[in-house]
Amino acid sequence: MERRTNIFRRMSRPQGSTRLSDATERIEQAGALDRPIRALTTAVRRTLRPGPVKDALHGVPVGHPAHPPLTDVPMGCWMSAALLDLVPGTRRASQTLIAAGLAGAVPTVLTGIADWSALHREQQRVGLVHAAGMAAASTLYSASFAARRQGRDAAGRLFGFAGLTALLAGSYLGGHLAFRQAAGASHADQTAHLVQLGWHDLCNTEDLPDGWPVHRRLGYIGLFVLRDGDEVHVLTDRCSHLAGPLHQGRIVTDEDAESCVVCPWHGSTFRVRDGSVVHGPATARQPAFETRVTENGTVQVRPRG
Repeated sequence: MERRTNIFRRMSRPQGSTRLSDATERIEQAGALDRPIRALTTAVRRTLRPGPVKDALHGVPVGHPAHPPLTDVPMGCWMSAALLDLVPGTRRASQTLIAAGLAGAVPTVLTGIADWSALHREQQRVGLVHAAGMAAASTLYSASFAARRQGRDAAGRLFGFAGLTALLAGSYLGGHLAFRQAAGASHADQTAHLVQLGWHDLCNTEDLPDGWPVHRRLGYIGLFVLRDGDEVHVLTDRCSHLAGPLHQGRIVTDEDAESCVVCPWHGSTFRVRDGSVVHGPATARQPAFETRVTENGTVQVRPRG
């Protein structure tokens, strides 16, 4: 019976996708990549200090990661050039598209490096190989553009199709990073799905230390709770960047003298009043709760609308 079950499982699994998934999972566990990853991460963090430039590269001003949509520019241009290379009389158009793709690769690389430096190690391993594939594609398309400029159209097309192969391989790993490993997605608990409407009793104010964040639970959700004098601020505890525990973070003030919490894992900073992002790498607002204190000192919460 066990043998029949194993045979059935092998027959029912799509073999191609399984082999690809196995390969990417092996990259996730490739500890040999850790040494260069540590060196590169340190160099990026020393160069890219917290501030407006770093926040812009992460995509904080637009509310979601900047890197994924920017990848559409070089990928779209280079894949379009590959199609035109199959059509006679499109030499100039293909060359223009390749040049546009190379120009678009610059901000794409910069935003990708910023995001990669603030990922978990398994994600960084896949991201490093993804970056190597995209670097190979950029190099081959640069060679293709140079050859076309010199009038060597056959060599230019050859370099272009080789670049397309590297591009597709690198983009597959980028998809694995984004969808299987959820890099760039919000990891905060979604209160709309997990908390019923209305006010909910949470705890007594006497149980909350003044100025020191604590962890409390509301049903399935872990909460960050901070009492600041007479006010109580409540956010979901899982950081929207990569689910770090906010209740273990530092409390700081921003330039407007508002209290903020700094995630202990990657330094994302949120205002405790409403969960808005002050500094990345997080780009998604931290879900926040309205609070009130009853006459008997019970703290009640409800999700912000």
